[in-house]
Amino acid sequence: MQLRDVRFGDVDAYVRMRCDPAMMADLGGPLPREGMEEKVRRDVRNAESGTQWIKMIVLDEMAPGETAGTVTLWSHAEDGEQISEIGWMVLPEFQGRGVGKQAVRALVELARDDGRWGLVHAFPATANAPSNGICRSLGFRFLEERDVAFADRVLRTSHWVIDPRSVRV
Repeated sequence: MQLRDVRFGDVDAYVRMRCDPAMMADLGGPLPREGMEEKVRRDVRNAESGTQWIKMIVLDEMAPGETAGTVTLWSHAEDGEQISEIGWMVLPEFQGRGVGKQAVRALVELARDDGRWGLVHAFPATANAPSNGICRSLGFRFLEERDVAFADRVLRTSHWVIDPRSVRV
């Protein structure tokens, strides 16, 4: 597995992840198809500038256009302070194979080596057992359940945090 920056050609993967009712079940339902090209363009710009790490999960380095999902790290204001947040999505045909866990671990290790992100927070939906399991198994510490705004929706989430410096290779 490798992580590569998002590219303009990743629109189809974004549509499969963000516009699919099953993929978005824990995130309040599918997003509209229109606007996905612009979302990818914004993400490419943010990845190129280094302000966000928006990585596509590639299982076969010989086929870098075929992706299993995405893992992202970004910083934003939360309750008046800047926090770093990680999020991930794995396409259905790759779920249950450890792909998400491997990708999250790899990005947290990159954050550890980079040193600028500080504590990394994750907010999977409370009902998303696989994502909460990834947090638990990688050493994230559970803080609380809380409501989080996402795509003009309010979601009930589990709030997890990890210090990337605690992750050992």
